[in-house]
Amino acid sequence: MTRIKKEFADASHNVPVYVIGGGNTVTEYFSDDGEPSGTSGRPALAVLRGSGLGDVALVITRYFGGTLLGTGGLVKAYTEAAQLVVNAVGRGKRVPVHVVMAAIPYNLLERIRLLAPHHHGQILGEDFAGDITLTMQFPVDEFDAFQRDVRELSAGRIQAEIIETKEVIVPV
Repeated sequence: MTRIKKEFADASHNVPVYVIGGGNTVTEYFSDDGEPSGTSGRPALAVLRGSGLGDVALVITRYFGGTLLGTGGLVKAYTEAAQLVVNAVGRGKRVPVHVVMAAIPYNLLERIRLLAPHHHGQILGEDFAGDITLTMQFPVDEFDAFQRDVRELSAGRIQAEIIETKEVIVPV
């Protein structure tokens, strides 16, 4: 918030709102930043709550244009601003993934490159030496099927090793 206030120092109000977490562990926050109580942060928070989004932060910056909006006008303006942002923002979901490494012979590179996306995988890196060491990422629930297909393709000679399990956000 300090960065926003500094960047938009000439603004009349910078109204922050956020919803972090999900389920039973949601943390919410809003501030009216000097606007009349309940006319800015609370309506923006209501929009975020109704959006189904989680782990989201929003700052609405307002400049006074010389016309007094009144409490109803402020509620309408902040609600509409929050709705515009919620409607424009891309959506994503958290997916657990395995980051894996596999040493493969050169003659199987193209087939593995085709096989990985078939299992919603992504090749993160290719290191060329005596063999090729691929670093890849797969959704946890797709990895076993990829392993099975790689073993079949290589007559059991290749097996990917899990080096990390983490969560990533993927577009939906």
